[in-house]
Amino acid sequence: MENKLILITNPGSSSRKYALYKGNDEICSLHFEYEGKDVICTLKKADGSKKVLKQDFKELTSTVANINRILTEEGILGGMAKIDAILARVACPGEFFTQDHVVDEAYLKALDKAKKRAPLHVPVVAAEIEHLVKSFKGTPVIAISDSSFHADRPDLMKYYAFDTELADKADVKRFGYHGLSVGAIVQYMKKQDILPQKLIVCHLGSGSSITAVFEGKSLDTTMGYSPLEGLMMATRCGNIDPAAALAIKHYLKFESDEGIEKYLNKEAGLKGVSGQTDDMREILRLRDEGDKRGTFAHAMYVYKVQSLIGQMAASLGGVDAIVFTATIGERSDEIRRTVSQKLNYLGFAIDEKKNVADMPERHTNIGAEGSKPVWVIRTDESEEMIRRAGAILDTNKDGEVSQNELDTAAEKNRVTKKK
Repeated sequence: MENKLILITNPGSSSRKYALYKGNDEICSLHFEYEGKDVICTLKKADGSKKVLKQDFKELTSTVANINRILTEEGILGGMAKIDAILARVACPGEFFTQDHVVDEAYLKALDKAKKRAPLHVPVVAAEIEHLVKSFKGTPVIAISDSSFHADRPDLMKYYAFDTELADKADVKRFGYHGLSVGAIVQYMKKQDILPQKLIVCHLGSGSSITAVFEGKSLDTTMGYSPLEGLMMATRCGNIDPAAALAIKHYLKFESDEGIEKYLNKEAGLKGVSGQTDDMREILRLRDEGDKRGTFAHAMYVYKVQSLIGQMAASLGGVDAIVFTATIGERSDEIRRTVSQKLNYLGFAIDEKKNVADMPERHTNIGAEGSKPVWVIRTDESEEMIRRAGAILDTNKDGEVSQNELDTAAEKNRVTKKK
């Protein structure tokens, strides 16, 4: 892996993000977005320098076809250098998608069928992968599952409370997501020799989830069939009674299921409760200014995090350490402070000075004296994707990867083992 050039893609509904790595070292990142009617690309190199490049094309769907050109023109790819592999993060419901896959015709067909199961999330990544396969002919494209880390949880944590035979036939279970982030945290803690037996990882960002980790393996997690379940998030409601969702569908006169699904995914959470913003920094500003809805949104978010930490602690039968990670978890000392206020019963208390101090290291224990460790750890999903792909790519020096090689490597890479 040391000399292989790896392109990682992260498509969004209104942007496209890419990162180019040489082995485990990031060379540059490219962020495509609209500026008015134009598409611009912000190129950031490893030395921190940035450059904004206006593009000739008008649609984000054209980004893939122009990546090689941009990297070559900017002197990043030169001579005979070429991208050795492309990794795409895939969050998609279904047992098939709990494993990593070399993208081939069978995978593309499975992904196309999955669009009906997750119409808000899958079409964007499916289109991106299709463009990558067409534009980078001969370069292996590997779909890295965001659910793989959770795949071997006990059935007790995976099934919903209805007929399990029906669940198997319909392929409807609690698959869990943010597995790349939690997997990255676990691998990092192992390397630092700070991984306890019973760990709770709070991935708090625009999407949020909490995971119970036992001996380095996922035991329980808050996200379920889709990333909608669990915590209140930036624009997702989190846990909701299906009857309540149907009542809102009828009240708002949505004609399709997609309408209510879009509402609960895009218009709820912090955005819906505050009525103004999905940005936690703005929520805190509104709270400090005495805005009632902003104050309520903050209080609800903290309550939801606290209550689901309790659920994960119950699954584990106790907890030895807790981790805050992702954008909010890593950057918001105020959310860490307010969430931790009700965690004394689990043995956690934070040191106020450590909590607000600069944290130049990737991991910092902000726990007060006598407290169990309260870690703030920077997650790195790209690092975990490369780790998972490493064994696959290293099995074949010519860059050709078969699904059998992928399955074998996946077993070696697995943090969990099926019981």
